[in-house]
Amino acid sequence: MEQRTGIFAGDDPFDISQRWLAEATKAEPNDPNAIALSTVDANGMPNARMVLLKDIEADAFVFYTNYESQKGQEIIQSGKAAFVMHWKSLRRQIRVRGTVTKELGAQADSYYASRSLQSRLGAWASAQSQPLSSRNALMAEVAKQGTRHGLNPSRPPFWGGFRIVPHEIEFWADGDFRLHDRFIWSRAGGKGAWKTQRLAP
Repeated sequence: MEQRTGIFAGDDPFDISQRWLAEATKAEPNDPNAIALSTVDANGMPNARMVLLKDIEADAFVFYTNYESQKGQEIIQSGKAAFVMHWKSLRRQIRVRGTVTKELGAQADSYYASRSLQSRLGAWASAQSQPLSSRNALMAEVAKQGTRHGLNPSRPPFWGGFRIVPHEIEFWADGDFRLHDRFIWSRAGGKGAWKTQRLAP
C-alpha cells in the first residue's frame, strides 16, 4: 500500500475528517458542516436530505433531529445510514456508511440548550414530516408551545441525536482530467483496526 501524504496523511480517519472540516469552515461560504444524509424506508426505497453534522467524535459522526420524522423513523427501523459531505470550495468530499444509535443523554440536552429559544420551541411545535395546513398554523403552534414551556423549555422526548458509527469512510479529492484521488477506510462491523485502500477515480 502506498504511503498517504498531504491532505490524506494520518492514521485516524476521524482526525482527517476533523481537519478537512476545519479547513472547509474557513473556505466554505455557507454551512460547511452540511451533509446529504441517506436512509431507506421499510420497502427499501431510498431517501436523501440535507442535515447539519454537529460533532465528529473519536469514533462517530453525530447529528440531531426529530425521531418521529421520516428520516428518524427510517433510521430507527434499519439501524443504518450513509452520508456525503461535499465542499465545492476545496473540491473534496467525505462519504460515510455505518450503523446508527441514539444520543439521548447529557450531550443531547446540552446541544438542545445551546439552540435559540425559537429553535427549541420549534422542535416542540413541529410534527416533522407530517402534513401541515399552513405556515400560520405552525407559527400558532410555536406560540402555544412558548406559553406552555416558557423561556427554558426542556428537550422534547422525541428529539435527540443520532450517532453514526462508520464501517466505511471514503476521502475524495478532485484531480486534473477527472483523475481524482480516493482512499477508503473500512472495518468489519464498525470495530477493530481500519484497512485502507486507494480506489480508482
